[in-house]
Amino acid sequence: MASNAQRKRFINRRNGLRLGGLLLAAGLLTLLAWPLPRPLFYVPYANALLDRDGRLLGATIAADEQWRFAPVAEVPPRFAQALLQFEDRRFYRHPGIDPLAIARATRDNLQQGRVVSGGSTLTMQLARQLARQHGEVRARTLPTKLYEAWLALRLELRYSKDELLALYVSHAPFGGNVVGLNAASWRYFDRPPDDLSWAEAAVLAVLPNNPALLHPGRNRDALARRRDALLTALFEAGEMDALSYRLALVEPLPDAPRPLPRLAPHLMATLQRGNAERSTGFYVSQLDSRLQRGVSDIADRHGRQLGRRGIHDLAVLVVDHRDLTVRAYVGNHDAGEASRSGASMDLVRRPRSNGSLLKPFLYALMLDDGLLLPETLVADIPTQFAGYSPENFDRLHRGAVPAREALTRSLNVPMVRMLREYGVERFHDQLRQFGLTTLFRAPEDYGLTLILGGSEASLWELTALYANLVAGARDGIAHQQRMPALLRDQLGPTGRAPPVGQGASWLTLEAMLDVARPGQDSVWRQYGSSQPIAWKTGTSFGLRDGWAIGSNGHYTVGVWVGNAQGQGVPDLTGTLAAAPVMLEVFSLLGAAPWLPTPHWALQTVQVCEVDGYLVSRDCPARPATAPRGSHFSQVSPHYRTLHRDADGYRVHAGCESPMRMTSEAHFQLPPSQEFFWRSHQPAYASAPPWRQDCLTGLADYSDDKPMALLYPQDGTRVMVPVDLDGRLGRVLFRAVHRDARARVQWHINNDYQGETRHFHEQALMLPPGWHQIVLVDQHGQRLVQWVKVLARDTTTGAGL
Repeated sequence: MASNAQRKRFINRRNGLRLGGLLLAAGLLTLLAWPLPRPLFYVPYANALLDRDGRLLGATIAADEQWRFAPVAEVPPRFAQALLQFEDRRFYRHPGIDPLAIARATRDNLQQGRVVSGGSTLTMQLARQLARQHGEVRARTLPTKLYEAWLALRLELRYSKDELLALYVSHAPFGGNVVGLNAASWRYFDRPPDDLSWAEAAVLAVLPNNPALLHPGRNRDALARRRDALLTALFEAGEMDALSYRLALVEPLPDAPRPLPRLAPHLMATLQRGNAERSTGFYVSQLDSRLQRGVSDIADRHGRQLGRRGIHDLAVLVVDHRDLTVRAYVGNHDAGEASRSGASMDLVRRPRSNGSLLKPFLYALMLDDGLLLPETLVADIPTQFAGYSPENFDRLHRGAVPAREALTRSLNVPMVRMLREYGVERFHDQLRQFGLTTLFRAPEDYGLTLILGGSEASLWELTALYANLVAGARDGIAHQQRMPALLRDQLGPTGRAPPVGQGASWLTLEAMLDVARPGQDSVWRQYGSSQPIAWKTGTSFGLRDGWAIGSNGHYTVGVWVGNAQGQGVPDLTGTLAAAPVMLEVFSLLGAAPWLPTPHWALQTVQVCEVDGYLVSRDCPARPATAPRGSHFSQVSPHYRTLHRDADGYRVHAGCESPMRMTSEAHFQLPPSQEFFWRSHQPAYASAPPWRQDCLTGLADYSDDKPMALLYPQDGTRVMVPVDLDGRLGRVLFRAVHRDARARVQWHINNDYQGETRHFHEQALMLPPGWHQIVLVDQHGQRLVQWVKVLARDTTTGAGL
C-alpha cells in the first residue's frame, strides 16, 4: 500500500512539473509572441531632394523639428563594422540579449560602486528607442532592463539582423536635433553614408552612445579619443590596412552640423505639395547638382540686374532632350528681396501668357500638311479679321515675306494669316496633342490671338514642347511624345506619336537657327555663337512676360522673366530680358554638335526663285527642301506673262497700232503687297507702263488688278465712335495703286466722293450699315468692295 501511495505521489509530482513546464513554456511563448507596435516608428521624416548621382540638393526639416531623413535600406559595410566594433561585437551571435555583456557590466558596476556599463545590445538599444517612441520612457533600473530585454527578444524573432541594424541606425540620436545615419552623414560630412571614410564612420559610430560629444568648442578631445580608440580597434581586428589607419587618424573632426544645400527650393516645395501622402522623405531627381548650382548662379546674377529695371522674377528649366530628363530647375531666383510676392512661387509651373512661342508649331504643322514651304511668300500687309488687327512688333509691313523669315523674325501679321489658313480649331486640337494642358477655353474664344499669346502656358510645358520637337527631328518615328522625367522613378517609354513628322520638325529647327542674337553682335558672340542654337523668344501683351526657349544638340533651355503679380515693364521683352539668360546657360552647358540632316525624311522640289511656290510660267527656278510626303502642290500665282513692244512698253492684243511683241515671265505681287514690298526690296521691278494707245479698253484685255483698299478690307466691319454731340465719327479709307501717277475716283453707294492722286486716302462720314465702295482709275479699271459700319456710343460703350 505504501509503495502504491508513493508511486501515486511521484506521478502527481511529475505531472505537476510537466504542467508547470508547459504553462511556463506557454507563458514564455506568449510573452515572446506578444505583438509589436504597428508601425514600429511613426515619426515624421524630413524631405530630402537628391540629384541623379545621389548628391543632396536640399531638404526640409521634419514636422517635429528634427533632422530625420528616411531610413536606410542597408547599413553601409564600413559604418556597420565601426558601429559593431564599438557597441556590440557579438551582434550577429546573440539572440537579442548578451549574457556575457551582462556579466561584464555587472562586474564593472560592482567594482566601481555605480552604474558605468549597461550591457545593452544594439537590439536592446533599439528597444529603448521604441519605448521612448511609444511613451514608455523609464529610468535605467532593473525592471527597465527586463522590459528592454523582453522587447529585444520579440524584435529578434520578427526581423533579421540586417533589418534590426538598419532600424537602429535610422533612428539613433547623433547630437542636437540630428537623428538617424542618413541625416547625420549629410549634416556633418555633406555626403551619403555609403561615401563615409573610416574616420567619418568612426565619429558617427561613437555618437549615439553619447550624442553630446559633438559640439563646437566642447568635448572635442573626448570625441577624438573615442574615435581614435575605435580606429585602433578596427585596425587591430584587421578591418582596415595600415595606410588607411594612419590617414584616418589625421583626419580633422567635424564642427557643428553643416547648413544643408538649398539648390532647388521651389522644386522641393512643388514635390511636397504634389506628394503630400508620401512618407519615405527622399526624392531622387534627374537633376545634375553641378549644373543646378551653375544655372542658379546665372539666374541670381541676372535676377539682380533685372531687379534694378523693375523685373523681379525669373525661372529657368534645362531638359536633356536625348532622354527627356530634367537637368536643372530654378523655380525663381534667390537674389531679390525674400519678402517679394513671387519669391516663394514655383514659376516654372505657373501658367503665363505665352507670347509668340507657339509660332514654330504652327509653322511645323503647315509644313507637314503641305500648306507651304519654307520659302513660300506670306502676305505682310495691314490686316483686319472680324475687328482684330494684328501688328508686327516693329509696327512695319514688308508686303510679303518667306514663311521661314516670318518665323525667324517672329512677324505677327504673316503668322496670323497662316493661322487663319490652317484653322484655329484645328491648331487648338494639335496643341493639345503636343502636350499643352492649359487651353481651358474653346477655340473660338481664343480666335486668331491664339498664335500671339492669347492663351496661357507654363514654362514646364512649353520647354517640354520644344524638347519633344528636337527629339522628333532627331529620332523620327522612334520618338514618343511625352513630358520630361523629373524623378528617377518616372523614366519609361510611355508616350504617343508626335503630331508632326521628322522632316517638318527638322526644317522648323533649321529656321530657328537663324534667329538673331539680342543686342550688338560683339556683346553676344561669347554666348552661344560658337554653337548652333535653335531658339525662339516671346513677349506677352502689355510687356508682362518675357520668354526664351532654345535647343542645341543635347539640351533644351527655357527661360521666363517677369513679375509674378503681372506688372508690365518697358524692357520686359523676350529678346532683352530672357534671351541673355538662356544664352549664358548654353555657354555653361558647352557646345554640342547639331542634329544630323535626316535626308530620308526630306525631298527636293523646284520652286520659283522669288516667291517659293512651285514652278509655273517659266519663272526662274531653284531647288527647295520640303518634308517627304508633304504633297505641297501650289504653283506660283505671282508670275505673269507680259507682252512688250520694241520700245519696252507693255501691250496687249487690243492695242490700236500693229506691233511686234515679245513675251516674258514677270514677278508681280498684288497691289497691297507690292506697295510695302517695294520699300524693302530695292531690286523689285514693277511692270512696265502701258503704251498710250493700249489704255483704251484696258479692262477688257487685262485681268491685272492695279488697285487695292488697304483699309478697311473687303467684307470687314468698322467700329465708328459716336461723339459727345451725337454725331458719327469718320471712317478713314486708304487705297494703293501700282501707278504712282494714277488718279482714283471714289464712289460710296454710287455717290461720287472725290478724286485722289499720289496718296489715296479719304475720311468719310457713313451711317451704320453695309456700304459699297467703288474705286475707278483714269483707265476705267475698277475695284468694288463692301464694308459694314458699326457705331459705338463713347459715353456708354454700347453698340448702336
